[in-house]
This record gives sequence, C-alpha cells and structure tokens, in this order.
Amino acid sequence: MWLDRLAGGPSSASSQSTPQPANRSYSPLPRRTSSSLSPYLTSQRADHSPRSSSLSLVSNDSSTSLLPASRRPNGSSLRHSSTIPDLADPLETLERLLKEPSHVENDAETQKAKTSSIVEADLDLDFDFGGLGLKELASAHTLENGMTGSWQPQTMDGYHQERAKFEDLHRSITACDDVLNSVQVNLADFRNDLAAVSADIESLQERSTALNRRLENRREVEKALGPLVEELSLPPEVISKISTGHIDESWAKMLSELDRRTTSHKAKTSSASQLSKASEELGPLLERLTSKAIERIRDFLVAQIKALRSPHINAQIIQQQNFLRFRDLFTFLHKHHVTLADQVSQAYMNTMRWYYHNQFSRYERALAKIKTHTLDKTDTLGHEDTTRMTTVLSSARSAGPLHDAFNLGRRIDLLKTTNQAAMSSYLAEEDQATHYLEVQFRNYNLALIDNATAEYSFLATFFSPAFSHPQISKIFDYIFEPTLEVGRALSRTLVADTFDALGIFLCIRLNQRFAFELQRRKVPVVDGYINGTNMLLWPRLQVVMDRHCESVRQLTNSLPSKPTRSASDVAKMTAAPHVVTQRFGQLLHGFLELSSEAGDDEPVFASLRRLRTEIEAFLAKQSLSYGSDRRKSNRFLYNNYSLIMTIISDASGKLATEQQAHFEKLKLAYEVDV
Repeated sequence: MWLDRLAGGPSSASSQSTPQPANRSYSPLPRRTSSSLSPYLTSQRADHSPRSSSLSLVSNDSSTSLLPASRRPNGSSLRHSSTIPDLADPLETLERLLKEPSHVENDAETQKAKTSSIVEADLDLDFDFGGLGLKELASAHTLENGMTGSWQPQTMDGYHQERAKFEDLHRSITACDDVLNSVQVNLADFRNDLAAVSADIESLQERSTALNRRLENRREVEKALGPLVEELSLPPEVISKISTGHIDESWAKMLSELDRRTTSHKAKTSSASQLSKASEELGPLLERLTSKAIERIRDFLVAQIKALRSPHINAQIIQQQNFLRFRDLFTFLHKHHVTLADQVSQAYMNTMRWYYHNQFSRYERALAKIKTHTLDKTDTLGHEDTTRMTTVLSSARSAGPLHDAFNLGRRIDLLKTTNQAAMSSYLAEEDQATHYLEVQFRNYNLALIDNATAEYSFLATFFSPAFSHPQISKIFDYIFEPTLEVGRALSRTLVADTFDALGIFLCIRLNQRFAFELQRRKVPVVDGYINGTNMLLWPRLQVVMDRHCESVRQLTNSLPSKPTRSASDVAKMTAAPHVVTQRFGQLLHGFLELSSEAGDDEPVFASLRRLRTEIEAFLAKQSLSYGSDRRKSNRFLYNNYSLIMTIISDASGKLATEQQAHFEKLKLAYEVDV
C-alpha cells in the first residue's frame, strides 16, 4: 500500500501540475504563478475602497517591473529565484514515510486502514518493480518528471553562494513595497483632492445659479426702468465732452445726443400736467448744457470765418475740412438760437463776398496783361482798296502782331479741348504770346463757374435744412454779386470796340457751353449771369456784322455803273477771284464751323444772309467792269463762286448745307459760259 502511494504520488502530482522547465532546479515548494500574491501585496487595507484594487500593482510582472534592472540576479525575474536552502534528504524522507502512517488518504477506507493491522489481503499483493530497488525506482521516477540526475545535499559553500541572491531578492521586495506604499499615499491624496474639487464644483454651481438668478432679476428691472432712467438722466461723458472736449466727430455725436434729449424733454414737459422731481432737475441741466454748446459752436464758426480772411488761403479746403464736417453744428445753432445763427451766416456771407471779389479782381488784372490782337474798323470785308491788288495791304494799320481777322483756323480748339482748367494768374502774367479776345473770356468765366459751383454746393449742404432753397439762392447772389459784375465788365471791355466777328461768336459759343455745364451740375443760380452775357454778346455781333455789310455796300457803291476802261485795258484784266470774295469765304466758313450743331433760329443766320446778298451785289457790279466781254465776266463770277464753294465744302450742319446748296447753284449758273 505504501508502495502504491509511492508510485502514484509523483505521477498524480505531475498530471495536475505544470511541467517544470528543464533549466530550473527542482524545488519541493509549489511554483509561483501570476495569481499568487505576497503578503504585502494581497492584504487589503482598511482605508482603501475596492476600486483602488483595480490598479495592476499586485501582479508578479508589475512587481518585478518596479525593481531596478541592476538588482535582478543573472538577468532573471523574481519568480525564477525559488531555491530553498534547507531541504531534507529524499532518502530520509522516504524512510520516514515508510515508518509513519500516510496522511495523504482522506477517505473513509484510508482512515479505517490506519486503525487496523495488516490483513491477509495485503500480503497477497504482488508488486513488480522491474527488478529495480527502491533507490533505482526513485531515480528513474525523478528522470521521468524532468529532474536532473540524483539530488545532492546543499553544502555551506553553495548556501553562501545563494545567499547573495536571496538578499538581493529581499531588497527588491522591500523597494517594491516602498514604491507601493508611496503609490498608496498618492492615490489617497488624489482621492482627497477629487473630493475637494467635487465640493468646489458644487459650490460654484450653487453660486452660478444664484448669480444667474440675480442677473435675470436685474435684466427684468433694467427692462422696466431703463427707458425711464435714460429719459431722466444725462451721461457724464456727454456733459464733459460738450463742456471741455475738443470739437471733432465725437463732439458732434454728443451734440446730437444732447439735441435728442432736449427735444424729448420739451415734448414730455409740454404734454405732462405734473413733472417728477427728476424731470424738474433735468430741465435746467439741459438748458445750461445747451447754452454751453451754443457758445462753443459760435466760437468755432467765428474762428473758421476768420481763417478765410488769411492771405493766400484756399477757401475750399477750409469749407471741406472744417465747415462741412461739422455742418450739424450750424443746424443745432439755428434750432436753438436763430438770431445768433443769422449773425454767423451774415459774417460768412460778408467774408466770402470779399474773398471772391478780391480773388477774381486780381485774376482779371492778371488776364488783362495778356496781349490781345486789336481788330478795328479797318478789318472789315470792304475796307481794302478797289484795285483788287492782293499784295497791297493797309499801311495805316496800327503796329502789332500779324493776325487774320477772317480765318477761324485753330481758334476753334477752345471749344474742342478736353482741358477744363483755367489759366492761373501766374501763367497769365508770364505769358508773352498774343491771343485773341476769346482767351481772356474763356479763362475768367471758366474759373467763375467752377468757383460758383463749389460755393453753391457748399451753401446747399452746410445751410440746409436751416435755410430754404430760395434763402440759399439769395445768399449766393449776395456773395457773388461783385464777382459777377467784374465778369460782365470784362466781357464789355473785350467786345466794346472790337470788330472781330469770329471772336465774338466764339465767346457766344463758349457762353453756351458754360450754360450747359451749369445745367449738368444743377447750379441754376448763375443763369442770370449767363443770360446777361448773351444779351451783351449777341447785339455786339449784330453790330459787327452790320459793319461788314456796310463796308461791302460802300465798296459796291464806289464801283462805276458803266465800264470806263478801254478794250485793251479790259483785255489785260484778270478773271481771278476778288480778295473780298476770299475773305468772305473764310468768314463764312468760320461761322458755319461754329454753327454745326446750332438751330436755324439764331440771329447770326439773318446776318449771314444779308452779308451774302451784299457780296453777290458787289460781284455782280464788279463783273460789269469787263464791259462787253460777257465770257470773261461770267468767268469772273464763276471763279468767285467756285472759290467760296471750295472754302466751305468741308463744313457740316444745317446752315452749311443751305449755304453750300446756294453757292453751288450760282456756280452752275455761270459754268455754261466759261
């Protein structure tokens, strides 16, 4: 029976346990697994919650990983160091087992066998050890279970060699225990901190709820009392800004706020039968602040008006930067103090009246220094002698630059130019060239309408809506009356004594262009000046055209009614066009070029027809000088009409078409006999 236990013990143990690795020494102690814990690791602490055991601090791998690498003997882990130094000899253990009752069997039969003696059946058992003794059998069983050879008792030298390993193991376990203790302390502190944070969060939530409740209450109160408080109070920044602040865009905004509060307070005061204490206190404050604002506006506007009287100042810059930027100031002043606003506007009107009259008077004097061609009665069509000698010119003409009174030439470029800037005073004074009268007329009137447009736009913007449109027109007339009179005087001076029909007609066309430009700019206040200038130019043009007609008529009357030359003298006479014909053709071409876009209701059309009649009468009487030579007389008329037709052939417009058709008909009438 004890042999059976001896034989079955190792085999049963080997079947239930995991085979030992071949490179490990045999140890009768059970093998450590990952689930076996040291007493330091498996003991639950009383002050820890079960949740803290979720950390992988008690596993074998985790405990070994906490040890320094230098403290691992021979590079092996802790679970590999399982050698126990005090082991008994296996043979002694076997002999003790044979002598002592076995304690392995726990069932009822085993207990019974312990108390009974060997029976007969025990002696009948036959055990086959294969001819092996007990020692050989034990050695063979050890080799089958993976143990290496026969076991040798451990000597003192071996014990001392293994002692260092166990001391190292002990130190490692102690260090691991220290680490785990620190981790435990940290976890406990962390848990305490979490509890404190949780308490703080709950406190903050309670405070947030209370603050939200108070905020909602304040919003409801502000919603109910806000409009009333706003009406009955005035912000301190408004008072300080209006009283002592610099006048800028923000000052104008504060002024608008004051105006709104004042208007609202007056409306409520007039409608309410009883006023509250706050409303009674607010009224005097608004009045004092309004008076202070009026005082500061007056000082500011007077300072800007004084700046306009500075020498060499550009009024438009001050108007744009200082007046128009703060146009609400004058509106506020006119609303709360009409008398003071009228005084300020009158001061501005007087200043600008002086400014424009002074500037344009100086500009007119500069333009007067421009040299101008003088065309007098000697520059009429029929003033030349009747000898038809084109090389002979009037020697009685006053000395001066040569000019052509009948040729338009490049003078029409003033109407076609895209340069809309007037000549400056400096250039006018330094100009040494000689020009025709339309140069002075154009520059002065161009500068005049530009400044008039700028001033009218400023007046309509700055004084509106304080003043109505008729009032603004009266202000403009008062400011520009002296300046417009200077312009009318200049126009009268230019055309009073001249016989330059083309120059006067050019001034008329320029004046019409100015009228169209003023209509495009929507400046109706200069229409009176434009119409007055037309009333000055048109009559003078009629006078000059009548003088041309009179000169041709006198030339015609000076011709004999019968031929006085002999046949030999007539034979020597040429049939070339007369010089008067050439001048008439050039003058007619100039008028047609300037009338390309005009209608047929202008006075110049009638004047041209009268002049044309006089020229035809002159040519018809001049042709009688050829006597009985009818062929030469017709050739003379044909050449004259052909010259006129050649000169005006490139003209366009309704009047040009009419004149071309007329002279073409005369040309064809005398072409048959040529």
